[in-house]
Amino acid sequence: MKEKEQYTILSPKLGGGPMGFGDPDDRTLRKVEKDVMIPKLIRERTKEEKCVDEIKEFHQCCLNSGLLHVVKCRKENNIMKACMEKWYYNEDFIKECTEQYLNERSEFRQTGIPKKKQKKNYRYESMSM
Repeated sequence: MKEKEQYTILSPKLGGGPMGFGDPDDRTLRKVEKDVMIPKLIRERTKEEKCVDEIKEFHQCCLNSGLLHVVKCRKENNIMKACMEKWYYNEDFIKECTEQYLNERSEFRQTGIPKKKQKKNYRYESMSM
């Protein structure tokens, strides 16, 4: 019997692999990954790891100032923006975030489980013990 050919609009890099999500060992980046996904990861990590104190100070100032926070919290806002900008353009941090993104993408392509669901499942498993 002749096997039916499968047609797809996706590049061979984006299809295939063990779960059909692409080659887990592919290290190339698409334009959307370079321009959207990695900068998003950089912003998230900067907020969660690098500029925590600056963000807390700005947030606290905003809570204390009410509607006048636009005027009263300029100093804290400038400090927070300077910290975030410093990390956003740091070459080593960009490479680190890119590597993290590629590793997470590779794991997704191997397992088919998105990162958010992996964390959620881990949380439930650790709670049941």
